Amino acid sequence: MTVTRSSLGRHYTSLVGLLLTWVGGCAQLAPGIVPLPEDPPEYAALSVPIENASTTELATPSEGSLIPVDSAGLAGERYVARQYPRTYPAPPPPGTAAPGTPSTGYQAPPTYQPPSVYQLPAPAPPFPSGTYPAPPPPNVIPAPQPPATFQPQPTFQPPASLPLPPAGTAVIPSQPSMPPSLGSPSGPILYGDPSLGAPFYGDPSATNDPYAGIPSAPPVFVPNTRTADLEITGYPARTGRIMVGGAVNSDAGVTGQLTIDERNFDITRWPRSFQDLASGTAFRGAGQTLRLEAVPGSRFKRYTASFADPNLFGYLPISFGVSGFLYDRRYQDYDEERLGGRVSFGYRVTPDLSLTTAIGGQNVDISNPRVAGVAALDNVLGDNELYTGEFRLTHDTRDSPFMPSEGHFFEFGYEKVFGDFDYSRFEVENRNYLLVAQRADGSGKQTLTLGSRLGFSGDQTPLFENYFAGGYSTIRGFDFRGASPVESGVQVGGRFQWLNTLEYMFPITADDAFRGVAFVDFGTVERDIEINKENFRVAPGLGLRVAIPMLGPAPLAFDFAYPVTKADGDQQRIFSFYMSAIR
Repeated sequence: MTVTRSSLGRHYTSLVGLLLTWVGGCAQLAPGIVPLPEDPPEYAALSVPIENASTTELATPSEGSLIPVDSAGLAGERYVARQYPRTYPAPPPPGTAAPGTPSTGYQAPPTYQPPSVYQLPAPAPPFPSGTYPAPPPPNVIPAPQPPATFQPQPTFQPPASLPLPPAGTAVIPSQPSMPPSLGSPSGPILYGDPSLGAPFYGDPSATNDPYAGIPSAPPVFVPNTRTADLEITGYPARTGRIMVGGAVNSDAGVTGQLTIDERNFDITRWPRSFQDLASGTAFRGAGQTLRLEAVPGSRFKRYTASFADPNLFGYLPISFGVSGFLYDRRYQDYDEERLGGRVSFGYRVTPDLSLTTAIGGQNVDISNPRVAGVAALDNVLGDNELYTGEFRLTHDTRDSPFMPSEGHFFEFGYEKVFGDFDYSRFEVENRNYLLVAQRADGSGKQTLTLGSRLGFSGDQTPLFENYFAGGYSTIRGFDFRGASPVESGVQVGGRFQWLNTLEYMFPITADDAFRGVAFVDFGTVERDIEINKENFRVAPGLGLRVAIPMLGPAPLAFDFAYPVTKADGDQQRIFSFYMSAIR
């Protein structure tokens, strides 16, 4: 956002239009910008002070001048912005008396005219004939004086409630007069409503005046406080992206990626003309998210479409999401294809804590078995229908989703599955990040990470929904799914997993482009809910992280690990890697 200052007489049409647009909620510059609250007209703010400004300014509808109504008396040049218009009761017309005032005709208080030159007070005259008062005689003690009696000031007691002025009529704020204790008690006196900061006319002697007896603080005029109109120009941030990239890793082979991502989508803003489509204003403006993704690859394919509204009902922290997917994966022992969808609702309790509920359904097709006669695989061949209802609790305080250095991520999930199979699933994941050291400028961070995943599933869990381990995302030092239970040479997985990692990351170069990691992965996957020491795996290792901004936010990862304990039938992989590029 760019802010420029102009002279006092410049028009403020652009400021008025922008402020009205913000208050009305008609536009959103970019996600994450929270619009001003839509207060009722009776309580809407009359003016919007700039940060650190100490003077509230009002704009007169007829003249457009700036009238200071209050100030903290701070020195220095300060500028304030105005929010206009605002409705208040109209002042008495000329020639009529204000409520509770003598019938001599209404006289508006004179407009304050600051003197053109501020002069210092004249020095006190000297004593006559240049003499000075004689000192007291020696050895004479002055008579003690009684202490002055302290007179406490009366305490201001505001009324229980102040009636709101009727809407629809405008008032021209006038210059505040001196308080009754400093000025004449006769004539109209201007009082301020402390809740609105707005001036009203009244008379403390009138019994029917709702503002009678409310003293107004004397205004303080700071000569070096100047006012100026502001011209505010807003530039919308880029909310839509088309990303093209690819990746290669030791688990999934080679993949490509094409993503269309719009973070300021509006599903109700249909195009009204061809110009709407050409200018890009159609389907934009509500802060919703639309994402279309195609990921073809040598071993698996994924196509997804998702829509999300982070604030389903106005600006309440309730989110809504709907998605559909087509997933095709070639595993070592069979081929798997999934087609389904999901609808979710979320509630953000705090900025870090959120709740999510979802329902979904999918069809899972298992084909091309490598080995026949394995019961766990034969039972799932063909089409399988699954319907799920799930609940998740997430607490995330990480400072960054990519290579975080502080905070933690905790998630608890429960899932109920029915359809061709009926079972329940519980999962808990926790990752803690501890910043060990860093340079004075905040670079060169050394981070210690401890992560753990625990999960167990019901007796009727099908093979394609079992837990598997092995690969760069679970236990390094093993092939993809190579640290899982095996039956007749087929990786069948298990209903219980407990996977852990302890990793220390440190910088290698001064620009943090190269980082080193030392880690140890350990844990197990079991057919039943138990831990057998014969199946417990431990694999320490070393790795390298390379951050290249032009290739995307995720760093390149190269890890070397060697299992020191393993189970029978496990498949080892000493080197695992992940490389991606997206623009």
